[in-house]
Amino acid sequence: MNTDITGIHHVTALSGPAGQNLAFYTNVLGFRLVKKTVNFDDPHSYHFYFGDRGGRPGTLITFFPHPGFRPGVAGAGEVAATHLAVGPGAIGYWADRLKAAGVDAARQSAGGQERLRFTDPDGTRLSLVEAAGGPAEGHAPASDVPADQAILGIASVTVVVNRLAPTAAFLTDTLGFRQVAAEGNRAWFEPTGGGDGGGPDDAGTAFVAGVPPLEVIEVPAAPRPVLGVGSVHHVAWRVADDAARDRVRAAVDGKVLGLTPVKDRSYFRSIYFREPGHTIFEVATAGPGFAADEDPATLGTALKLPPQFESRRAEIEAALPPLEANPS
Repeated sequence: MNTDITGIHHVTALSGPAGQNLAFYTNVLGFRLVKKTVNFDDPHSYHFYFGDRGGRPGTLITFFPHPGFRPGVAGAGEVAATHLAVGPGAIGYWADRLKAAGVDAARQSAGGQERLRFTDPDGTRLSLVEAAGGPAEGHAPASDVPADQAILGIASVTVVVNRLAPTAAFLTDTLGFRQVAAEGNRAWFEPTGGGDGGGPDDAGTAFVAGVPPLEVIEVPAAPRPVLGVGSVHHVAWRVADDAARDRVRAAVDGKVLGLTPVKDRSYFRSIYFREPGHTIFEVATAGPGFAADEDPATLGTALKLPPQFESRRAEIEAALPPLEANPS
């Protein structure tokens, strides 16, 4: 059993128009755009990374904008919802803020947690959950969200599978998670790896206090999902460094589908695979981080390309839609 996973690194989804996605996550939710780059597999489309002030792992939600792409269809074998952490007492503020922005939100209780459920303009399923603490170091510098109400990071994700048992066994026996609760067709899990607090130089808890980072729901009759706008493509789990990632890769080899070689994503180095319930998991290193090619004070302001695409910068920039610096 491997015990190198310490928490969530990021969640990656597909969106519609890039400007709409950028405006919602920065202006409404108060995230900072910490990196504006391109899809490393399709450099003619953006890849946005939103996070806290420093863009630390555990605070990141990322998007591939694909305007005109079909809407996603929910099913088993995917991340069904992403739950964002806020501080105690902040749910009321967010209910009012979302209403003012024209976003429908509803309260829900699950596993002893109160959630404020809503979707973004593309149908990505989100919720806010109050937590005792989190890995965030501070909200976005330009956000009008009060610091004591700001989103701390990603509290947890919900995964839907047809059969809970194979996924649960894989999580506990191979990835070193422990099951911490169960209720009906749901179970909650947390990693047993040592905490790195969301960044390579930090100490402390590896995930948001009081919120297990993974909820798995069994829905036997659910169809396979159809990837599209509003779908989450994968959840990435955090490890400290390359050696830890390689140990995870060795542990899952032969037990998963689609295990990839190491992918260099400039800001982390990772592997991908499908767990037994078919949800795509990524395992990503905590570093080198988003300051690797940009000053921390100006994160997200320039289009950053991986080295293999720099010679095509003019072509790529011409194909990408223009973005306002601070869209409304």
